[in-house]
Amino acid sequence: MAAQFGRRLRKGATTTAVAAVVVAALSASGAPGSPLVSGSGDQQAAGTTPSPDESAATGNSPYYTELPPLNTPDKPGTGTRLPVVGGSEAGIPASILAAYKKAEQEISASDAACRLPWQLLAAIGKVESGQARGGRVDANGTTFSPILGPVLDGRGFAMIKDTDNGAYDGDSTHDRAVGPMQFIPSTWANWGQDGNDDGRKDPNNIYDAALAAGRYLCAGSRDLSLAGDLDRAVLSYNHSNAYLRTVRSWFDYYRRGTHEIPDGTGALPPDLGGGTTPDRTGPGSSPSGSAKPKPGNTPKPDPKPGDGTTSPKPDPKPSETLAAVKNAGTGPLAATAGEAFAERIKVRAENGSGGPLAKVSVTFTITGDTDAAFADGKKSATLTTGTDGTVTAPVLRAGEKTGTFKVRAAATGRSVPPVTYEATVAARRADAVARTDDKALTAAPGAEFADTVEVKATYKGKAAAGVAVTATMITDAEKPVENDKGPYFKGEDDKAVRTLTGLRTGADGTLKLPKIYADGTAGTYKLRLTTEGGATVVIELKVEASEPSGTPDPSGTPEPSTSPEPSTSPKPSTSPKPSTSPEPSGTSAA
Repeated sequence: MAAQFGRRLRKGATTTAVAAVVVAALSASGAPGSPLVSGSGDQQAAGTTPSPDESAATGNSPYYTELPPLNTPDKPGTGTRLPVVGGSEAGIPASILAAYKKAEQEISASDAACRLPWQLLAAIGKVESGQARGGRVDANGTTFSPILGPVLDGRGFAMIKDTDNGAYDGDSTHDRAVGPMQFIPSTWANWGQDGNDDGRKDPNNIYDAALAAGRYLCAGSRDLSLAGDLDRAVLSYNHSNAYLRTVRSWFDYYRRGTHEIPDGTGALPPDLGGGTTPDRTGPGSSPSGSAKPKPGNTPKPDPKPGDGTTSPKPDPKPSETLAAVKNAGTGPLAATAGEAFAERIKVRAENGSGGPLAKVSVTFTITGDTDAAFADGKKSATLTTGTDGTVTAPVLRAGEKTGTFKVRAAATGRSVPPVTYEATVAARRADAVARTDDKALTAAPGAEFADTVEVKATYKGKAAAGVAVTATMITDAEKPVENDKGPYFKGEDDKAVRTLTGLRTGADGTLKLPKIYADGTAGTYKLRLTTEGGATVVIELKVEASEPSGTPDPSGTPEPSTSPEPSTSPKPSTSPKPSTSPEPSGTSAA
């Protein structure tokens, strides 16, 4: 069930009453930045609170109204004699604190003029979600269950109809503020960030939410070192002067000193004490069907180390304190798709004196758009440093998706900056390529080759899918170059092209080339195919004229040859009749 939280500020008369208590308490404590309160609830304090001109990031959702202890923690060297508070009110859970500081660093690098202090993010995070419910987040900084504000249905709160189809808040009718920094979905859609480099923008991740909150507060060329700009920034988060005063009080409190505590041990606002997660129908209301708790009966959380209910432990020695996690000689991370990375990621935990620190839990997390994984198929692995302070990540195996991704090594539950490595997955390479048949490839001048050229690329004897191939018609020289005559492919506008790039083998490693055409020059030519990885095959192409068989028809269709008519045989000559011998007279023919 998504955790919700109550005990929020009510507008109108309730606001006035709370604000009066705030002023009395802060005035009694002498805390810096005590706000002035007019007599009409959320009316602007004269000269201190410029009117906001943006829509509120939280949709003016309600918030926790608890104030810091009257005796705030003192910065060293301030000269006051206020006691240093060692409880969890002054402590910030490790992952939460790391996220605030990381956001400050990133924004300082990209928008230095904003001068965002991490303590402002901590103040808003305290007021909005009690520091992500006391630091109850996983190793990646994501809350164990979503943090949801009340339904913004106009009943006691603003009316904001659904803008995300329930994707973030689980409500497809109305919106709700989401996550440790309580963004409404429509604001998150515009301002969401990926603060932990995992390729996602998740409002329930403290790294993502803190960076988004920082960029939102810095909008409009604000300089948060100026009181007026800081007030405008806070009011843009929630349009309430009482909200501004509450955030300001925690901001001043954290600026006077704070410390890191383990995740999950932070103090919860009273109505979340003891692990309860009450439902809420309105700001300040009690769960449906139950009575409001009587004064003094608010349940208290069980004592935990460092929450102020036990005697403070002495400060650890520098040799026992984790100061940094550093790269321990990891080389370049590169692999071919589907193969294991030869290099292993190795980090070293160092103490305050620069020496090795053993028994430090380190979480290795794969982030980015990749299907790479550790050898067991998981995206993260948690291991412990040895006596030399080092720990090596499991074997990293590339998936089929090429490109770059990151692996982050972080001390589990600590605010020490992580070490981030970039890894590259290259496409599968081929170490051999050959034709799939041995048909002779011939064509007549000006005609196309009847047979298609098909090749298959392999790598270590297996089909090499997705391998880039370049096809070039080359000369028959000792150092071949692209030929300027002979067979060609057709490019745009049917122009002759003799080099093709961007070809890739299919899933079975095969590649069929486009049709090849012959120009008018007869001869024997060469086609060279080269794969990514350097495998090469040279294929012979012949352009040869067919046997002459008569005059070709001008239209291009050979006219069938006409056999000459047989010559007329001359009539046989008539032999002259033999001359008639004169018959002998008197003799008759017998």
